[in-house]
Formats: sequence, structure tokens, C-alpha cells
Amino acid sequence: MALRVATTKLGSKLLPMLSSSSLLHSHATSFGFKEVREEEKRQLVGNVFSSVASSYDLMNDLMSGGLHRLWKDRLVSMLNPFPGMKHLDVAGGTGDVAFRILETVNSIKRRALQDVLLDELQEETRIYICDINPNMLNVGKERALERGDKSLVWVEGDAEALCFEDRTMDGYTIAFGIRNVTHIEKALAEAYRVLKRGGRFLCLELSHVEIPVFKELYDYYSFSVIPAMGELVAGDRSSYQYLVESIRRFPPQEKFASMIADAGFQKVEYENLVGGVVAIHSGLKI
Repeated sequence: MALRVATTKLGSKLLPMLSSSSLLHSHATSFGFKEVREEEKRQLVGNVFSSVASSYDLMNDLMSGGLHRLWKDRLVSMLNPFPGMKHLDVAGGTGDVAFRILETVNSIKRRALQDVLLDELQEETRIYICDINPNMLNVGKERALERGDKSLVWVEGDAEALCFEDRTMDGYTIAFGIRNVTHIEKALAEAYRVLKRGGRFLCLELSHVEIPVFKELYDYYSFSVIPAMGELVAGDRSSYQYLVESIRRFPPQEKFASMIADAGFQKVEYENLVGGVVAIHSGLKI
């Protein structure tokens, strides 16, 4: 009962914010439960991730109880990396997904190849990490230096206007990043453009819980615990308030799957994890 009262009070505070959108011009874009103009969103997202970059991975561990590591492992297993591949990981500045892909590739090499071929394919394998935020990229670069990884290429760039040529990538991943782009359709179109035929698109994103009791618990945890945790650990409550709100603004699983199909991808599927707290969407360029 106490939980229901708490979430009801929370909803009563949020409803006025949700209903305020009618006061904005048609080109305004929703950003969390704030309504900001489209041209302001890029700067606001940049400010958020510049603020949390140094504590981003720690906060992921705390917020998910370490589950984000298993979710990323699942993402990479679905990608099925192979030696010599050219892969693009977007919004992956800290390198979490890219390091997993490279580890998988190197494990395959160790099991299957002779030393001379191993060296040749080590040179051929390229994993590009593209992120719009230089602070996030700097975190990843420092980690790569510590690990001695040489097959990773760090690129500051925009998911909506990638700097890569058409049909050059064997795979494309984006983890916990697509909900932050201003135009999701443009990001999906760019993903399709840079993939080779047969290339796979994979997106890991926080999504929508539909189980009623679980949803109430999840909402309470999201709006009451996570912002307070962000303030305590990262000294930044507002950024984590945004992160929570942006999840609720992201399209539901079926809608996002239809957007991926509209971008041209075939065999579009999604897999819910932890009851829809996160979902992995996939599609093939055929």
C-alpha cells in the first residue's frame, strides 16, 4: 500500500509536466519529462554525459546491480564476432561493448588459428567506437591504453551523420545510447547505410516493463532511488533524473521494432530481459 501511495504521489507531480507539451511549438522535441526545443537537445545531452563520464561505469554497476555486464555479454553473443571483422559501436565511448567484442574475437583466434595467421588477422580486425561526447571517449581511450588494445579506433562523431563510407561495416551495435539521439530515424538510417549486406544491427536499450506489480516497483526505484544515488555517488542528481525520464519517453518495444523495419532492416526481432527493463533489438541488412 505504501508503494502504491508513493507512486501515486509521484504520478500527480509528473502529470502537469506531461500535459505542458501543448504549450510548445510543433518543432519542439520531448527530452525526458522536460519539453525542450529540438535545437537544444544536442547540447543538453552533451552536458549530461560530460557531467557523468568519470562515474558512468560505476553508476551502471550500482543502478543495475551489475546486471548491465550480463546484458552487454548477451548483446555481444548475439553479434557473433569473427576475426578480421570491421565493426562499429556507436555511443560506446567508455569501450564496454568494444572490449567485449575484441575479447571474443581474440578468443576465437587463439582457439582456431596459427600464430602467423593470428598476427595477420589481428591487423585486419577493426572495431570503431564512435561517440559524440569527447569526455566519454577519453574514458575509453585511457582504459584501452591500460589494456594494450590496438584494434580499437576512437572516433568523435554523431550517430545521425556518421563519417564512415557506405557498406563498410560487418556489424553495428549501440548500447544505452539511441534514446539520446535527437532523431532516432536518422540514426537508424545511418546504421543501415554503413552496414554491408549481411551486416547485423543490434541495439541494447532500457525499455518498458508491462507486468503491473513489477512496473510499480521499477517506477519507484527509477524515480526515487536512482536520482538520489546519482547525487550521492556522482554529485549530479539532475543528470540521472534525465536518464530515468528519457527511458519513459523511448518508444515501446513493438514501436521501436517497426522503426527498425522502416529503416530497411529485415528479420527484425527483439528480446526482453528482466521483464522488459531492457530489450535487445536486432535486424539484418539483406
